Amino acid sequence: MIHGLLSGVLWALDTVVLGIALSSTPFVTTEQAIFLAPFVSTFLHDFFSGIWMLIYMMAKREYGKVIKALKTKSGKYIMIGALLGGPVGMSGYVAAIKLMGPAYTAIISALYPALGAFLAYVFLKEKMNKIQLLGLAASILGVIGLSYVSDGGVAPQNLIIGLLCALLSVFGWAGEAVICAYGMKDPDVSDEQALQIRQITSAVFYGAIILPVVSGWGLTLSIVPTSTTAIVVLAALFGTISYILYYRSINRIGPAKAMALNITYTAWSVALALIIFKEIPSIKSIICGVIVIGGSLVAANATSWFAAKE
Repeated sequence: MIHGLLSGVLWALDTVVLGIALSSTPFVTTEQAIFLAPFVSTFLHDFFSGIWMLIYMMAKREYGKVIKALKTKSGKYIMIGALLGGPVGMSGYVAAIKLMGPAYTAIISALYPALGAFLAYVFLKEKMNKIQLLGLAASILGVIGLSYVSDGGVAPQNLIIGLLCALLSVFGWAGEAVICAYGMKDPDVSDEQALQIRQITSAVFYGAIILPVVSGWGLTLSIVPTSTTAIVVLAALFGTISYILYYRSINRIGPAKAMALNITYTAWSVALALIIFKEIPSIKSIICGVIVIGGSLVAANATSWFAAKE
């Protein structure tokens, strides 16, 4: 539970730092740069996260084990999970933001722990008692409350297509957690080896497929020599630590509970904005943040008494 909760804290920090990078000059100078920013930043983020993991695994002298794990059946499952979570999930998320705006997208994408819990129940036989399901529901409602921004009741023009793209991100992120959890059931594949495989797979697919499709290599190469890249590298460090903790949490308490803890990043982002940018949170943000964190803790554990009673 502590690993899952800390993964949310570190992902919030990753999000805040990456937001600084996305607001820097190279990403906002032209309309094309604004359009390509999410794709390019995601590629750079996963690429440098893969580098951080490589350094970490080499320091532990376990990189040879990653190569062996990559060749196993479980390793192949983790690669599929990586494609779902990175290219499929993130691309759907980015496309949804483009089509219907961040508020609607954040609300829909916050449903991925619910789908993840259902998939974990169906495929991994992972059960959650009624109290835990109630906590998960409260947490998701809290995330929706944090994400909601009134737009005067005007629906986006591309709402239907945007909803489909947002649902693609929900499916991708939920599928990643469940499939990777299945892959990590193999005692020869550790959570850290799984994460190294995940980041390599995602970065290679983004670099070889997605960036060429959106014509993003030119912007990518122009950004690499700038200070913006240093900010992305820092964000990737926080993201890598977050992922290590998240995958460890998935491996130890299951994907449904780990996802419930991981989405607390929405609440921690409010606290970090206060600390770093001196942004005073609204009453709504404070209330919803408390609901998110409290609901997630209940979803991840409830009490052993309730579990025993069931």
